[in-house]
Amino acid sequence: MKLWGGRFKESENKLMEDFNSSLNFDKRLYKEDINGSIAHVKMLSKCGILKEEEEKLIIDGLNSILQDIEKGELFIEGNYEDIHSFVEINLIKRIGEVGKKLHTGRSRNDQVAVDMRMYAKARAFEVLKELEELMNTIKDVGEKNNVIMPGYTHLQRAQVVTFKYHMMAYYNMFNRDKKRLLSDIEIMDESPLGCGALAGTTYDIDRDFTSKELGFKKPVDNFMDGVSDRDYLIDLMSAFSIIMMHLSRLSEEIILWCSKEFDFIEISDEFSTGSSIMPQKKNPDAAELIRGKTGRVYGDLMGILTTMKGIPLAYNKDMQEDKEGFFDASDTVMKCLKVMNGMLSGIKVKENNMYRAVKEGFLNATEAADYLVNKGMSFRDAHGVIGSIVLYCEENNVAIEELDVETLKKFSKLFDEDIYDFIDYNKTLTRGIKKYINN
Repeated sequence: MKLWGGRFKESENKLMEDFNSSLNFDKRLYKEDINGSIAHVKMLSKCGILKEEEEKLIIDGLNSILQDIEKGELFIEGNYEDIHSFVEINLIKRIGEVGKKLHTGRSRNDQVAVDMRMYAKARAFEVLKELEELMNTIKDVGEKNNVIMPGYTHLQRAQVVTFKYHMMAYYNMFNRDKKRLLSDIEIMDESPLGCGALAGTTYDIDRDFTSKELGFKKPVDNFMDGVSDRDYLIDLMSAFSIIMMHLSRLSEEIILWCSKEFDFIEISDEFSTGSSIMPQKKNPDAAELIRGKTGRVYGDLMGILTTMKGIPLAYNKDMQEDKEGFFDASDTVMKCLKVMNGMLSGIKVKENNMYRAVKEGFLNATEAADYLVNKGMSFRDAHGVIGSIVLYCEENNVAIEELDVETLKKFSKLFDEDIYDFIDYNKTLTRGIKKYINN
Protein backbone atom coordinates (compact mmCIF):
# COMPACT_ATOMS: atom_id res chain seq x y z
CA MET A 1 0.00 0.00 0.00
CA LYS A 2 1.21 3.50 -0.86
CA LEU A 3 0.01 6.90 0.30
CA TRP A 4 -0.46 7.99 -3.32
CA GLY A 5 -1.26 6.44 -6.69
CA GLY A 6 -4.83 7.33 -7.65
CA ARG A 7 -3.84 9.14 -10.82
CA PHE A 8 -1.40 6.41 -11.98
CA LYS A 9 -2.35 3.65 -14.43
CA GLU A 10 0.79 1.56 -14.12
CA SER A 11 2.64 0.22 -11.10
CA GLU A 12 5.90 1.74 -10.01
CA ASN A 13 8.98 0.00 -11.39
CA LYS A 14 10.72 -2.08 -8.72
CA LEU A 15 14.00 -0.31 -9.47
CA MET A 16 12.30 3.07 -8.96
CA GLU A 17 10.61 1.80 -5.82
CA ASP A 18 13.93 0.85 -4.26
CA PHE A 19 15.59 4.02 -5.52
CA ASN A 20 12.83 6.20 -4.08
CA SER A 21 12.61 4.51 -0.69
CA SER A 22 14.17 6.27 2.30
CA LEU A 23 12.94 3.94 5.06
CA ASN A 24 16.38 2.40 5.48
CA PHE A 25 17.74 5.66 6.90
CA ASP A 26 14.78 7.87 7.87
CA LYS A 27 13.46 5.16 10.20
CA ARG A 28 15.44 6.82 12.97
CA LEU A 29 12.84 9.62 12.80
CA TYR A 30 10.06 7.32 14.04
CA LYS A 31 9.67 9.06 17.40
CA GLU A 32 9.58 12.55 15.86
CA ASP A 33 7.12 11.37 13.21
CA ILE A 34 4.75 9.90 15.76
CA ASN A 35 5.00 12.87 18.14
CA GLY A 36 4.46 15.27 15.26
CA SER A 37 1.39 13.31 14.20
CA ILE A 38 -0.01 13.32 17.73
CA ALA A 39 0.34 17.10 17.92
CA HIS A 40 -1.32 17.40 14.50
CA VAL A 41 -4.25 15.21 15.57
CA LYS A 42 -4.74 17.17 18.81
CA MET A 43 -4.87 20.35 16.75
CA LEU A 44 -7.38 18.88 14.27
CA SER A 45 -9.63 17.94 17.19
CA LYS A 46 -9.23 21.35 18.86
CA CYS A 47 -10.25 23.02 15.59
CA GLY A 48 -13.29 20.75 15.19
CA ILE A 49 -11.89 18.98 12.10
CA LEU A 50 -11.77 15.63 13.94
CA LYS A 51 -14.23 14.34 16.53
CA GLU A 52 -12.93 13.76 20.06
CA GLU A 53 -13.46 10.00 19.78
CA GLU A 54 -11.49 9.98 16.51
CA GLU A 55 -8.71 11.97 18.19
CA LYS A 56 -8.49 9.46 21.03
CA LEU A 57 -8.53 6.45 18.73
CA ILE A 58 -5.80 7.82 16.47
CA ILE A 59 -3.57 8.97 19.34
CA ASP A 60 -3.95 5.66 21.16
CA GLY A 61 -3.02 3.87 17.94
CA LEU A 62 0.04 6.07 17.41
CA ASN A 63 1.19 5.56 21.00
CA SER A 64 0.78 1.78 20.64
CA ILE A 65 3.00 1.86 17.55
CA LEU A 66 5.63 3.90 19.41
CA GLN A 67 5.56 1.53 22.40
CA ASP A 68 5.83 -1.57 20.22
CA ILE A 69 8.78 -0.13 18.28
CA GLU A 70 10.65 0.73 21.46
CA LYS A 71 9.86 -2.66 23.04
CA GLY A 72 11.21 -4.40 19.95
CA GLU A 73 7.84 -5.91 19.08
CA LEU A 74 7.40 -3.92 15.86
CA PHE A 75 10.33 -3.72 13.46
CA ILE A 76 10.67 -0.82 11.03
CA GLU A 77 11.15 -2.79 7.87
CA GLY A 78 9.29 -3.95 4.82
CA ASN A 79 8.06 -2.52 1.54
CA TYR A 80 7.36 1.01 2.75
CA GLU A 81 8.38 4.21 1.00
CA ASP A 82 9.47 6.02 4.16
CA ILE A 83 8.91 6.28 7.90
CA HIS A 84 5.75 8.34 7.32
CA SER A 85 4.06 5.64 5.25
CA PHE A 86 5.25 2.99 7.72
CA VAL A 87 3.55 4.76 10.62
CA GLU A 88 0.36 5.66 8.77
CA ILE A 89 -0.15 2.25 7.16
CA ASN A 90 0.45 0.46 10.46
CA LEU A 91 -1.97 2.85 12.14
CA ILE A 92 -4.69 2.01 9.60
CA LYS A 93 -4.04 -1.71 10.14
CA ARG A 94 -4.57 -1.24 13.88
CA ILE A 95 -7.53 1.14 14.08
CA GLY A 96 -9.18 0.83 10.68
CA GLU A 97 -10.60 3.49 8.39
CA VAL A 98 -10.37 6.31 10.93
CA GLY A 99 -6.59 6.05 10.64
CA LYS A 100 -6.88 7.49 7.14
CA LYS A 101 -7.95 10.80 8.69
CA LEU A 102 -4.50 11.28 10.25
CA HIS A 103 -3.17 13.10 7.22
CA THR A 104 -6.02 15.63 7.02
CA GLY A 105 -4.68 19.16 6.41
CA ARG A 106 -1.09 17.96 6.15
CA SER A 107 1.44 17.11 3.43
CA ARG A 108 4.44 14.85 3.65
CA ASN A 109 6.41 18.00 2.86
CA ASP A 110 5.61 19.77 6.13
CA GLN A 111 5.55 16.40 7.91
CA VAL A 112 9.14 15.54 7.04
CA ALA A 113 10.21 19.15 7.61
CA VAL A 114 8.92 19.15 11.18
CA ASP A 115 10.28 15.65 11.86
CA MET A 116 13.75 16.68 10.73
CA ARG A 117 13.70 19.94 12.69
CA MET A 118 12.71 18.17 15.87
CA TYR A 119 15.39 15.54 15.36
CA ALA A 120 18.09 18.10 14.50
CA LYS A 121 17.19 20.26 17.49
CA ALA A 122 17.36 17.32 19.88
CA ARG A 123 20.63 16.15 18.33
CA ALA A 124 22.13 19.61 18.68
CA PHE A 125 21.39 19.57 22.41
CA GLU A 126 23.03 16.13 22.69
CA VAL A 127 26.17 17.41 20.97
CA LEU A 128 26.09 20.46 23.24
CA LYS A 129 26.03 18.22 26.32
CA GLU A 130 29.02 16.20 25.10
CA LEU A 131 30.86 19.41 24.27
CA GLU A 132 30.31 20.77 27.77
CA GLU A 133 31.58 17.52 29.29
CA LEU A 134 34.74 17.73 27.19
CA MET A 135 35.24 21.36 28.24
CA ASN A 136 34.96 20.32 31.90
CA THR A 137 37.53 17.58 31.34
CA ILE A 138 39.93 20.02 29.64
CA LYS A 139 39.64 22.40 32.58
CA ASP A 140 40.12 19.58 35.09
CA VAL A 141 43.18 18.12 33.33
CA GLY A 142 44.68 21.59 33.08
CA GLU A 143 44.11 22.32 36.78
CA LYS A 144 45.82 19.08 37.75
CA ASN A 145 48.81 19.73 35.46
CA ASN A 146 49.60 23.44 35.79
CA VAL A 147 53.24 22.87 34.82
CA ILE A 148 55.49 24.81 32.47
CA MET A 149 56.03 23.64 28.91
CA PRO A 150 57.20 25.10 25.61
CA GLY A 151 54.71 27.06 23.56
CA TYR A 152 55.23 26.78 19.80
CA THR A 153 54.95 28.79 16.63
CA HIS A 154 55.84 27.18 13.28
CA LEU A 155 56.24 23.99 15.37
CA GLN A 156 59.38 25.60 16.81
CA ARG A 157 59.79 26.25 20.53
CA ALA A 158 58.82 29.87 21.09
CA GLN A 159 57.98 30.98 24.64
CA VAL A 160 57.27 29.33 27.95
CA VAL A 161 53.63 28.65 28.79
CA THR A 162 51.89 26.16 31.07
CA PHE A 163 50.14 22.97 30.08
CA LYS A 164 46.99 24.39 31.69
CA TYR A 165 47.18 27.58 29.63
CA HIS A 166 47.78 25.59 26.45
CA MET A 167 44.78 23.37 27.12
CA MET A 168 42.59 26.34 27.98
CA ALA A 169 43.14 27.60 24.44
CA TYR A 170 41.12 24.57 23.33
CA TYR A 171 38.57 25.27 26.05
CA ASN A 172 38.03 28.67 24.46
CA MET A 173 37.71 27.14 20.99
CA PHE A 174 35.05 24.72 22.21
CA ASN A 175 33.29 27.52 24.08
CA ARG A 176 32.88 29.33 20.76
CA ASP A 177 31.51 26.09 19.31
CA LYS A 178 29.00 26.00 22.17
CA LYS A 179 27.86 29.52 21.33
CA ARG A 180 27.50 28.59 17.65
CA LEU A 181 25.32 25.60 18.51
CA LEU A 182 23.11 27.68 20.80
CA SER A 183 22.75 30.31 18.07
CA ASP A 184 21.86 27.64 15.48
CA ILE A 185 19.25 26.17 17.83
CA GLU A 186 17.73 29.61 18.36
CA ILE A 187 17.53 30.28 14.61
CA MET A 188 15.99 26.90 13.73
CA ASP A 189 13.43 26.92 16.55
CA GLU A 190 10.39 27.44 14.29
CA SER A 191 7.75 24.90 13.32
CA PRO A 192 6.98 24.17 9.64
CA LEU A 193 3.99 21.98 10.52
CA GLY A 194 0.91 23.42 8.83
CA CYS A 195 2.74 24.66 5.75
CA GLY A 196 1.20 21.84 3.73
CA ALA A 197 2.92 21.03 0.46
CA LEU A 198 3.95 24.67 -0.05
CA ALA A 199 0.92 26.94 0.34
CA GLY A 200 -0.86 25.83 3.49
CA THR A 201 -4.30 24.24 3.62
CA THR A 202 -7.92 25.27 3.19
CA TYR A 203 -8.70 23.87 6.64
CA ASP A 204 -8.88 26.39 9.46
CA ILE A 205 -5.95 24.96 11.43
CA ASP A 206 -4.03 26.34 14.42
CA ARG A 207 -0.30 26.43 13.67
CA ASP A 208 0.47 28.21 16.93
CA PHE A 209 -1.02 25.26 18.84
CA THR A 210 1.13 22.62 17.10
CA SER A 211 4.20 24.82 17.36
CA LYS A 212 3.79 25.12 21.12
CA GLU A 213 2.84 21.45 21.46
CA LEU A 214 6.11 20.40 19.78
CA GLY A 215 8.29 22.79 21.77
CA PHE A 216 9.01 25.39 19.08
CA LYS A 217 9.00 29.11 19.85
CA LYS A 218 6.80 29.95 16.84
CA PRO A 219 5.59 28.72 13.45
CA VAL A 220 7.64 29.61 10.35
CA ASP A 221 6.57 32.83 8.62
CA ASN A 222 6.49 31.58 5.03
CA PHE A 223 5.01 28.25 3.91
CA MET A 224 7.23 27.85 0.85
CA ASP A 225 10.35 28.54 2.88
CA GLY A 226 9.11 26.30 5.67
CA VAL A 227 8.94 23.14 3.56
CA SER A 228 12.11 23.82 1.55
CA ASP A 229 14.42 25.24 4.22
CA ARG A 230 17.42 23.11 5.10
CA ASP A 231 19.59 26.00 6.30
CA TYR A 232 19.31 24.75 9.87
CA LEU A 233 20.99 21.47 8.86
CA ILE A 234 23.71 23.38 7.03
CA ASP A 235 24.20 25.61 10.08
CA LEU A 236 24.52 22.64 12.41
CA MET A 237 26.79 20.69 10.06
CA SER A 238 28.96 23.77 9.71
CA ALA A 239 29.17 23.97 13.51
CA PHE A 240 29.94 20.24 13.62
CA SER A 241 32.71 20.76 11.06
CA ILE A 242 34.30 23.52 13.16
CA ILE A 243 34.06 21.32 16.25
CA MET A 244 35.80 18.55 14.31
CA MET A 245 38.47 20.99 13.14
CA HIS A 246 39.18 21.89 16.75
CA LEU A 247 39.18 18.22 17.77
CA SER A 248 41.56 17.49 14.91
CA ARG A 249 43.99 20.22 15.98
CA LEU A 250 43.96 18.89 19.53
CA SER A 251 44.42 15.36 18.20
CA GLU A 252 47.45 16.46 16.21
CA GLU A 253 49.03 17.91 19.34
CA ILE A 254 48.32 14.73 21.30
CA ILE A 255 49.88 12.65 18.51
CA LEU A 256 53.00 14.83 18.57
CA TRP A 257 53.21 15.02 22.35
CA CYS A 258 53.04 11.25 22.89
CA SER A 259 55.76 10.54 20.31
CA LYS A 260 59.22 9.74 21.67
CA GLU A 261 60.52 12.84 19.88
CA PHE A 262 58.40 15.00 22.23
CA ASP A 263 57.54 12.57 25.04
CA PHE A 264 55.38 15.14 26.86
CA ILE A 265 52.42 12.88 27.62
CA GLU A 266 51.37 9.25 27.69
CA ILE A 267 47.92 8.09 26.55
CA SER A 268 46.25 5.40 28.63
CA ASP A 269 46.11 1.85 27.29
CA GLU A 270 42.32 2.22 27.02
CA PHE A 271 42.65 4.66 24.13
CA SER A 272 45.75 3.25 22.42
CA THR A 273 46.42 0.30 20.16
CA GLY A 274 49.47 -1.80 19.32
CA SER A 275 51.22 -3.08 16.24
CA SER A 276 50.70 -6.51 14.72
CA ILE A 277 54.43 -6.79 14.01
CA MET A 278 56.29 -4.35 16.30
CA PRO A 279 55.81 -5.31 19.97
CA GLN A 280 57.15 -2.01 21.32
CA LYS A 281 54.53 0.17 19.64
CA LYS A 282 51.79 2.08 21.45
CA ASN A 283 49.85 3.94 18.80
CA PRO A 284 47.60 7.01 19.38
CA ASP A 285 44.91 5.57 17.12
CA ALA A 286 42.04 7.31 18.94
CA ALA A 287 43.53 10.72 18.13
CA GLU A 288 44.40 9.66 14.58
CA LEU A 289 40.86 8.44 13.93
CA ILE A 290 39.38 11.72 15.18
CA ARG A 291 41.78 13.57 12.88
CA GLY A 292 40.74 11.33 9.98
CA LYS A 293 37.00 11.52 10.64
CA THR A 294 37.16 15.31 10.42
CA GLY A 295 37.32 15.02 6.64
CA ARG A 296 34.25 12.82 6.72
CA VAL A 297 32.19 15.51 8.46
CA TYR A 298 33.52 18.14 6.05
CA GLY A 299 32.31 15.89 3.22
CA ASP A 300 28.83 15.67 4.75
CA LEU A 301 28.66 19.46 4.90
CA MET A 302 29.80 19.84 1.28
CA GLY A 303 27.24 17.22 0.26
CA ILE A 304 24.24 19.13 1.65
CA LEU A 305 25.57 22.47 0.35
CA THR A 306 25.90 21.00 -3.12
CA THR A 307 22.47 19.36 -2.96
CA MET A 308 20.75 22.61 -1.98
CA LYS A 309 22.57 25.04 -4.26
CA GLY A 310 20.40 24.61 -7.39
CA ILE A 311 16.96 23.74 -6.03
CA PRO A 312 14.06 26.07 -6.93
CA LEU A 313 11.18 26.61 -4.50
CA ALA A 314 9.55 24.77 -2.98
CA TYR A 315 10.08 21.12 -1.98
CA ASN A 316 12.05 18.85 -4.35
CA LYS A 317 12.92 15.18 -3.87
CA ASP A 318 16.61 16.12 -3.84
CA MET A 319 16.03 17.15 -0.24
CA GLN A 320 15.72 13.51 0.74
CA GLU A 321 19.52 13.54 0.50
CA ASP A 322 19.73 15.81 3.55
CA LYS A 323 19.26 13.01 6.06
CA GLU A 324 22.08 10.52 5.62
CA GLY A 325 24.72 13.25 5.66
CA PHE A 326 23.29 14.89 8.75
CA PHE A 327 22.88 11.57 10.54
CA ASP A 328 26.47 10.66 9.71
CA ALA A 329 27.88 14.06 10.72
CA SER A 330 26.02 14.16 14.04
CA ASP A 331 26.90 10.53 14.84
CA THR A 332 30.55 11.15 14.02
CA VAL A 333 30.94 14.34 16.05
CA MET A 334 29.21 12.70 19.02
CA LYS A 335 31.55 9.70 18.95
CA CYS A 336 34.63 11.89 18.52
CA LEU A 337 33.67 14.12 21.46
CA LYS A 338 33.15 11.06 23.66
CA VAL A 339 36.46 9.48 22.60
CA MET A 340 38.41 12.72 23.07
CA ASN A 341 36.87 13.13 26.50
CA GLY A 342 37.86 9.61 27.49
CA MET A 343 41.35 9.94 26.04
CA LEU A 344 42.07 13.26 27.79
CA SER A 345 40.73 11.98 31.11
CA GLY A 346 43.44 9.32 31.19
CA ILE A 347 46.53 11.12 29.91
CA LYS A 348 49.68 11.30 31.99
CA VAL A 349 51.61 14.57 31.72
CA LYS A 350 55.42 14.24 31.91
CA GLU A 351 56.40 17.39 33.75
CA ASN A 352 60.17 16.80 33.74
CA ASN A 353 60.30 16.23 30.00
CA MET A 354 58.34 19.41 29.36
CA TYR A 355 60.69 21.41 31.58
CA ARG A 356 63.73 19.92 29.84
CA ALA A 357 62.30 21.00 26.49
CA VAL A 358 61.82 24.52 27.87
CA LYS A 359 65.47 24.77 28.93
CA GLU A 360 66.74 23.39 25.63
CA GLY A 361 64.60 25.74 23.57
CA PHE A 362 65.95 29.16 24.68
CA LEU A 363 62.41 30.11 25.60
CA ASN A 364 63.57 33.06 27.66
CA ALA A 365 65.23 34.72 24.64
CA THR A 366 62.38 37.20 24.16
CA GLU A 367 62.56 38.15 27.83
CA ALA A 368 66.34 38.59 27.53
CA ALA A 369 65.74 41.02 24.66
CA ASP A 370 63.13 42.84 26.77
CA TYR A 371 65.73 43.10 29.54
CA LEU A 372 68.05 45.03 27.23
CA VAL A 373 65.18 47.22 26.06
CA ASN A 374 64.44 48.09 29.69
CA LYS A 375 68.09 49.10 30.00
CA GLY A 376 67.74 51.57 27.12
CA MET A 377 68.59 49.56 23.98
CA SER A 378 66.22 49.62 20.99
CA PHE A 379 64.29 46.40 20.48
CA ARG A 380 65.76 45.81 17.01
CA ASP A 381 69.31 46.01 18.42
CA ALA A 382 68.34 43.87 21.41
CA HIS A 383 66.87 41.28 19.02
CA GLY A 384 70.20 41.07 17.21
CA VAL A 385 72.23 40.79 20.41
CA ILE A 386 70.11 37.97 21.82
CA GLY A 387 70.19 36.20 18.45
CA SER A 388 73.99 36.20 18.63
CA ILE A 389 73.85 34.89 22.20
CA VAL A 390 71.53 32.04 21.16
CA LEU A 391 73.94 31.12 18.36
CA TYR A 392 76.81 31.09 20.87
CA CYS A 393 74.78 28.91 23.27
CA GLU A 394 73.94 26.42 20.51
CA GLU A 395 77.60 26.13 19.55
CA ASN A 396 78.62 25.60 23.17
CA ASN A 397 75.63 23.49 24.25
CA VAL A 398 74.55 25.79 27.08
CA ALA A 399 71.41 27.74 27.98
CA ILE A 400 71.26 31.54 28.20
CA GLU A 401 70.74 31.44 31.96
CA GLU A 402 73.85 29.27 32.32
CA LEU A 403 76.17 31.94 30.90
CA ASP A 404 78.04 34.05 33.45
CA VAL A 405 77.75 37.83 33.46
CA GLU A 406 81.25 38.28 32.05
CA THR A 407 80.34 36.22 28.98
CA LEU A 408 77.06 38.12 28.54
CA LYS A 409 78.88 41.47 28.78
CA LYS A 410 80.92 40.48 25.71
CA PHE A 411 77.66 40.84 23.78
CA SER A 412 76.41 43.97 25.61
CA LYS A 413 77.71 46.04 28.52
CA LEU A 414 74.11 46.48 29.68
CA PHE A 415 73.96 42.99 31.19
CA ASP A 416 74.19 42.76 34.98
CA GLU A 417 73.40 40.23 37.72
CA ASP A 418 69.70 41.08 37.63
CA ILE A 419 69.44 39.37 34.21
CA TYR A 420 69.05 35.95 35.85
CA ASP A 421 66.01 36.98 37.86
CA PHE A 422 64.48 38.65 34.79
CA ILE A 423 64.78 35.57 32.55
CA ASP A 424 63.80 32.98 35.17
CA TYR A 425 61.13 30.83 33.51
CA ASN A 426 58.62 30.91 36.34
CA LYS A 427 58.99 34.69 36.67
CA THR A 428 58.54 35.23 32.94
CA LEU A 429 55.18 33.51 33.39
CA THR A 430 54.34 36.02 36.12
CA ARG A 431 55.06 38.91 33.79
CA GLY A 432 53.42 37.22 30.81
CA ILE A 433 50.45 34.87 31.04
CA LYS A 434 50.28 33.84 34.67
CA LYS A 435 47.83 36.62 35.60
CA TYR A 436 45.36 35.14 33.07
CA ILE A 437 45.75 31.47 33.99
CA ASN A 438 43.12 31.45 36.73
CA ASN A 439 40.51 33.31 34.71
